[in-house]
Amino acid sequence: MTDLTLKQALEAYQTVYMPSRNLAPRTRREYLNDLHDLVSFLEKSGPKRISQIERRHLEGYQAELDRRAYAGPTRRRRTVSVRSLFKFLTRDGYINNNIAQGLIPPRSEQKQPRVLSEREYKDLLRACAHQTRDAAIIELLLQTGIRLSELSRLTLRDIELPARLKRAPESVGVLHVRAGKGRRDRYIALNYKACRALKAYLKIRPDIEDDRVFVSKFRKPLGPRASQNIVKKYLDEAGIEGASVHTLRHTFATHHVAKGTSLRTVQEALGHADLKTTSVYVSLAREVMNKELQEHAL
Repeated sequence: MTDLTLKQALEAYQTVYMPSRNLAPRTRREYLNDLHDLVSFLEKSGPKRISQIERRHLEGYQAELDRRAYAGPTRRRRTVSVRSLFKFLTRDGYINNNIAQGLIPPRSEQKQPRVLSEREYKDLLRACAHQTRDAAIIELLLQTGIRLSELSRLTLRDIELPARLKRAPESVGVLHVRAGKGRRDRYIALNYKACRALKAYLKIRPDIEDDRVFVSKFRKPLGPRASQNIVKKYLDEAGIEGASVHTLRHTFATHHVAKGTSLRTVQEALGHADLKTTSVYVSLAREVMNKELQEHAL
């Protein structure tokens, strides 16, 4: 059994365990950042080699995260990162006992999803109405509930628009959503509002070699961060506080449930594997209905 230094242990985890698990690039970055912070904490508090680390050291790190006032989800992820490291060290024989196995992550803080009211999402659409591309981005997010990453992956081949834009059920478009790692592709109906916005944008879209749908003024595909900034810009212009790109996904689901769209249809559109994940929007829809019936009393 090799008694590695903390940094050697982290290097082995990065070069052996991460590739073997085929972790997503973002997950790798987050785990490594978490574990570099752990190593820095442990080196300052005493242990320099993995054989010297005791359970109390890891619990001391958890207490340190609490002292830093990190949010619950961040502390939970860091605990998962630590457990992942020690699971690898035990599995590959660097240590005999997995001292991190019993570490308990802090409870999740149940945060109510932010949902735009009808007035707010109409204000948002008015704010971007003068910019054809940006209006298409926001309309598409609102009318389909797709994720930011899915929006950025859309290609021209993924959009099928009807020959004539009408409100009739048989005159809908189709959006092919290419899912990311671990998810399955899906097809979402494009209603006339989404089709109208996309048709207007595609008429002025620059003719470039790359077939990604949304393009910057520099004739390059828009990445997730650029699209996120676009949405934030119009949320600010509309005076909408506490909202983000993901708020549009919550807004899509909540208002559809409130208006009678079946939960199964909303589940399919959102790409949720489990209907239980979608069911959170039932209570949110009830709150929206109560609020609007109160505000719009006859």
